[in-house]
Amino acid sequence: MDINNKIATRQSFGEALAELGEKNNNVVVLDADLAKSTKTSLFAKKFPERFVDVGIDEQNMIGVAAGLSTFGKIAYASTFAAFATGRVYDQIRCSVCYPKLNVKICGTHAGITVGEDGATHQMIEDINLMRGLPNMTVISTSDDIQTKWATEEISKINGPVYLRLSRLATPIIYNSEEKFEIGKGIQIGNGTDATVFATGVTVAEALKARENLKEAGIDIRVVDIHTIKPIDRDLIVKCAKETNKIITVEDHNIIGGLGSAVCEALSEECPTKVIRLGIRDCFGKSGKAEDLMKYFRIDSLAIENVIKG
Repeated sequence: MDINNKIATRQSFGEALAELGEKNNNVVVLDADLAKSTKTSLFAKKFPERFVDVGIDEQNMIGVAAGLSTFGKIAYASTFAAFATGRVYDQIRCSVCYPKLNVKICGTHAGITVGEDGATHQMIEDINLMRGLPNMTVISTSDDIQTKWATEEISKINGPVYLRLSRLATPIIYNSEEKFEIGKGIQIGNGTDATVFATGVTVAEALKARENLKEAGIDIRVVDIHTIKPIDRDLIVKCAKETNKIITVEDHNIIGGLGSAVCEALSEECPTKVIRLGIRDCFGKSGKAEDLMKYFRIDSLAIENVIKG
């Protein structure tokens, strides 16, 4: 992990989307008056004829994206996660998931790490909302390399996808040769003292905790669950059988997110105690992203304390 080289996954998304536009003429992009923040402006600059800014009208954006997909287009609809999933839930459910249309919903600025924007913009229920929808694939990426892979890879899925992205710049975890697969988690290390399942911005925190715990003689493994749905049940069960503790950590409500998904998998196949770190069924607060991660106990120190406890 390169802690000195950080980039926000929203930036990686924008760059990858512009590159994808060169490879695939069927890719169209829609935004709701936030192109500079979501970084879809990079695509718009290169392909203005394939970019639609609907203005502050997110419900209409999903409807237009659905319509374009029926003409063979691969529609990427992007805005802040709070609007991309909450404000438009009915449109996603009825106009995208029910007919299983080829729309990619890309929610940036997810989680409490949006920071100073505060509770109204800190979307901590989006994974819960999206993974509950039939036909929906849910992906939450952890670094620049993985995000660029996911942005292009989801264009190959014929159906709805939710791609969760962050505002906070995070370290580069993977190298350009890393192989990813939708639905398959990535195990980092073989420690047996604990397994930490993490997703998105918390993967870097889990890896930081792993390095710090080594100095205390504690050997853990970290599993990057970049695909929340379909989740890698086989890897989850394997880790539960091989390690002493199971912890999940996410920048999301503990209800309905990664922790719930892991618990569901284990309850059916390998009943195991799971310690869930996340936002504990409350709204966020305004503050610096790093301070909020510490406050809500989803940073590396919180992970270390739980494993040592």
